[in-house]
Amino acid sequence: MSGDLLEEYRVSVVPSRGRIRADVWYIRQALGFVWRAAWVWGLLLAVSVIGRDTLDWWLSPTDDFHARSIVSTSVAVALFACAGALTAWRSRSIRSGMLAGIATGLIGGLIVNVGSVVMLSINHDPHTMAMIRASGGLGEVFSLPIFITLPGTVCATLGAVAAKTLRYVVGSRVAQ
Repeated sequence: MSGDLLEEYRVSVVPSRGRIRADVWYIRQALGFVWRAAWVWGLLLAVSVIGRDTLDWWLSPTDDFHARSIVSTSVAVALFACAGALTAWRSRSIRSGMLAGIATGLIGGLIVNVGSVVMLSINHDPHTMAMIRASGGLGEVFSLPIFITLPGTVCATLGAVAAKTLRYVVGSRVAQ
């Protein structure tokens, strides 16, 4: 896919649009691919994190966040791994799976941060603020969604490797 895009850029787009407009076209095409590969996974990641934050902030006064941490971490690992695996399966590229992991984390983090601001604007009474402090504080609320991009990309890469390996095995068996 990237070879076709590069060929179209060189053969058709640069001569018809000029170098600068062709570069903008190429970047838009590449970002469109990344967006299509990751927006659903980023949205699902954001929904899971915002759901966890909602429980932590408003619905259950507790000091034990262990079970929720295990569930939310497992969901995040699964989402990143699926993003990487599905993208690598479709594109036949481990690098595309890695890129989908990065994009999933960044898209999810952006949505979570916007959602957190909205939730805080709706309710920021002393009880809610105490619950936020008890669950890690505002620093964690805004930094964790972006921070998980790196380990999430590792999970996406593992998913991509698994998908690429499975595709190879399936292809080898079909060829026999």
